[in-house]
Amino acid sequence: MPSEKSANPAYTLPLIFTQTVGPMRDLLTSVLPEWPEWAMNLLLTMAAALAATLVINYFYTPDDEKVTEEEKNLLKSAHKTHESLHAEFNSFRRSYLSVYLVIMLADWMQGTHMYTLYLSYEVNVAALFLTGFLSGALFAPFLGSLVDKFGRKRSCLVYCALEIVINVLEHYSSMELLLVGRVLGGISTNLLFSAFESWMATEHRKRGFPEDWMARTYSECSIGNGTMAILAGVFAQVLEDYLGHIGPFQGAIALTVLALVLVLRWEENYGESKDGDHESSSLYKQFTDGWKLVGSDSRVLRIGLIQALSEGGVYTFVFMWVPTLLSMNPPGGVPTGCVFSALMMAITIGGIAFQPMEHIVGTKIATKAKAAEVSAVFSYIMASMSMAVPAICLCCASASVCFDRVLVSFIVIEFCVGLSSPIAGMLRSKYVPDAYQGAIMNIFRLPLNAVVVAGTYATDVMEPYKVYGLVSGLFLTAAALQATLALGGQAEKKQVKSD
Repeated sequence: MPSEKSANPAYTLPLIFTQTVGPMRDLLTSVLPEWPEWAMNLLLTMAAALAATLVINYFYTPDDEKVTEEEKNLLKSAHKTHESLHAEFNSFRRSYLSVYLVIMLADWMQGTHMYTLYLSYEVNVAALFLTGFLSGALFAPFLGSLVDKFGRKRSCLVYCALEIVINVLEHYSSMELLLVGRVLGGISTNLLFSAFESWMATEHRKRGFPEDWMARTYSECSIGNGTMAILAGVFAQVLEDYLGHIGPFQGAIALTVLALVLVLRWEENYGESKDGDHESSSLYKQFTDGWKLVGSDSRVLRIGLIQALSEGGVYTFVFMWVPTLLSMNPPGGVPTGCVFSALMMAITIGGIAFQPMEHIVGTKIATKAKAAEVSAVFSYIMASMSMAVPAICLCCASASVCFDRVLVSFIVIEFCVGLSSPIAGMLRSKYVPDAYQGAIMNIFRLPLNAVVVAGTYATDVMEPYKVYGLVSGLFLTAAALQATLALGGQAEKKQVKSD
């Protein structure tokens, strides 16, 4: 039976939510679980928004499908046609995305059920998660140099092998084995967010594709990431229903094996300025050169700080959204799976919106060369404003008044995540030299882990509205740093001089 609050108009979502999906909601309520009305409205509205975004995007022609002067020069020098070069690029993009999507599906399947698995083992969950963060911070400074020195493809294969071992260890309730798994998890997380992207960016340039075409790959990665998250929630739940809490991890093992087989088709590339440099360059030189570049090029340093601030803010929000909604006691409770799917749809919409938005910014607001920087400023400001909403509402208003506003702000922040993810990838490829991609991307994870640990601690010792205010400040600081890049001169990658 619905509570008295269900009749309170303050608990209804904005009018557009109900008018958009009313007929669909009535049809589907007989099929879907008995979710509260506000949750059903939210899910169906986001589904409608995603469908509308896909339709609009269908009529948008990405820049990589238009012949530019850069492409004309490439075609002339390579004696290729536009169609043949585009076919090669699409084949390359599919090869990368097929691996990326499988890996992200496996990763999301673990993340959705890791907490409940550890609870069932009756172990110290906080200690396990903290061990993973500390492991990531400990190995981050030099792991990227290993990626650049010994090869990005090999590093991706090592990631797959580690993930298989980690998910096997999850089958045991021994705290010691689970701690080993979390240590390995810190290593694999660093590889996940450095080796794969480094391989793609370097291989893109190695094959002679125009630089602008990389935006489409990053955009589809963001779209695919959100889509995989939605599917992971469904698949993981089905596996848990049939196989117990360990089911999603068994599914992740199968997916990781598939990804490993797909990676075997890739060609190897390294962190090198010229072919063969990796053979003469020592691991120590790769390590020190990466740190020298961060210290000597303020743009690279700012990119790293922006990534730490923005992603640290997102991680903190992830810890907060479920307890925040539960504490507001909406009518019918909080079906977290339903809300999670809606949030992931927002990420997907953000990924789809990236290329049209960058095109508009590059033609109407700024130059094409600065489109990514200006788009990032907009995205971080919007993220900061969205997190200011729960900071103000939870401080100054009752739950019945601000529930819908807080919920919409959560949708907006996830849209910003989907929008900023490909932008951040474009900026990394723009400012960080290929030779040091792996090393520097892992160096970036040092401040990121520090912000994540601080944010996690803040959720335990501070009032929720203060934490949201802190997260809003993180995004605003990221926007300010990003603005210095947007207002700066034309970017040219800086190379480290050999001693």
